[in-house]
Amino acid sequence: MIVVTGATGNVGRALVRILAGSGEAVTAVARRIAQTDVPDGVRTVAADLGEPESLVPTLKGAKALFLLVAEEDPVGILERAAAAGVTKVVLLSSQGVGTRPGVYAHAAGFEAAVAASGLAHTVLRSGGLASNTLAWAEPVRLHRTAAAPFAGVGLPFVDPDDVAAVAAAVLREDGHDGATYVLTGPEATTPRQRAAAVAEAIGEPVTFVEQSREEAHAQMARFLPAPVVEGTLAILGEPTAEEQRISGDVERVLGRAAAPFGAWAARNSGAFR
Repeated sequence: MIVVTGATGNVGRALVRILAGSGEAVTAVARRIAQTDVPDGVRTVAADLGEPESLVPTLKGAKALFLLVAEEDPVGILERAAAAGVTKVVLLSSQGVGTRPGVYAHAAGFEAAVAASGLAHTVLRSGGLASNTLAWAEPVRLHRTAAAPFAGVGLPFVDPDDVAAVAAAVLREDGHDGATYVLTGPEATTPRQRAAAVAEAIGEPVTFVEQSREEAHAQMARFLPAPVVEGTLAILGEPTAEEQRISGDVERVLGRAAAPFGAWAARNSGAFR
């Protein structure tokens, strides 16, 4: 059995679907989860990564664990996983651990805990997710506008379904122990280009509005801690060469190229209509 935490998120939901479709026994875990959130035959358990003891019932009989960077006690989670008989853990981390370790110290702490756990382990350092574009869903639906800072700065956003596919492969296959994979899309796209891709997907014009850094900061600060806001804006506005580099790790693991942003937009066009 494979336990998937964050099972209602953009990556977790796709991962549960892929694993279940491959015939794996899956337990889907989230703070709030219903049977309607998962395919038929998938076990659902409500548990909180902030309370590692709440995970104990989910881990019984599990062989592998997909873990998010969330809350503050990775050691407590991993100790309970090992005690339950889990032998492999796959951690969804962030590319920022490698490019901006000071900003991403929380994720770095999870990576260190996984490495020290004694379990077979693989780290997936995801770049920016294409699904972050869903922040535009309401303004595109209501006003056919999309606003973002740094209109001309390109980053290789990755399709969350590709992240999930890599996670599924690593959870099910041997040969990935100790590896760290950086997951990106196949090309860098700018916010202006992503807005154009959404417009093409819905078959209607979308007006792109470039925000100032200050406007974007004020908007993000309503729901993100200040250090995260600063780190995110730094990546979006002044990415390092490594953050703009196209990684081949999706293709290396899956044997196919990563999906372009336009494919994600087309598949999710209903969110913007």
